[in-house]
Amino acid sequence: MMPCGAVSSLFVMRMTATEHTPPTLLTAPVAVYEEIVLASPAEGRPRQEITVVDLMPHINAVLSASGLREGSVNVISRHTTCGITINEWESRLARDVRSWLLRLAPPDDRSEIGVTGAGVSYEHNDIEARPESDDEKQRCLDNGWDVNDPATLQRWRDQEPINAHSHFAAMLLGSSETVPVTNGKLVLGEWQSVMLVDTDGPRQRKVGIQVIGFK
Repeated sequence: MMPCGAVSSLFVMRMTATEHTPPTLLTAPVAVYEEIVLASPAEGRPRQEITVVDLMPHINAVLSASGLREGSVNVISRHTTCGITINEWESRLARDVRSWLLRLAPPDDRSEIGVTGAGVSYEHNDIEARPESDDEKQRCLDNGWDVNDPATLQRWRDQEPINAHSHFAAMLLGSSETVPVTNGKLVLGEWQSVMLVDTDGPRQRKVGIQVIGFK
């Protein structure tokens, strides 16, 4: 353990060094939000495929256009079956991420990538029993599905994927990341990238990018 005197000396030295650092002159505040659309990597209905997308080109473009010098960038997924994470963007690692997530959150036997007879079943995937509460019905109505109409209710059920495991995988990853910005650049490690992990593809996805701080 460091003696108290040593801690005090270290603190004073660090403060002294900071005093000699020229302050950055900041001017106008910046608050920019942009939503980017990522095209589906393949055609057809979602099959619970897991894909990893490097978001750095999009984030850097928004950051550059904003003129931000000091602040932060917030990145959020607009979907319940997509995660946002910071790690290394590398193709073989991306395939490993798919295998790892499917081991942690195995697909329902009824899923398109499930294994018949594996004994995996989730209540979320009992589509014929949903929505089961007034609150859930209201969310369907708010999103344009008149589930009080039997025909519309059936169309809603028909388009719902068997994807409970996709939700679980996204929960493991989290839905957003915040990265500091200083001197106009993202504060990331040499091999770090901000990535979208789609756990219920292929499909078109949306990501929100918010830049906040000062020029």
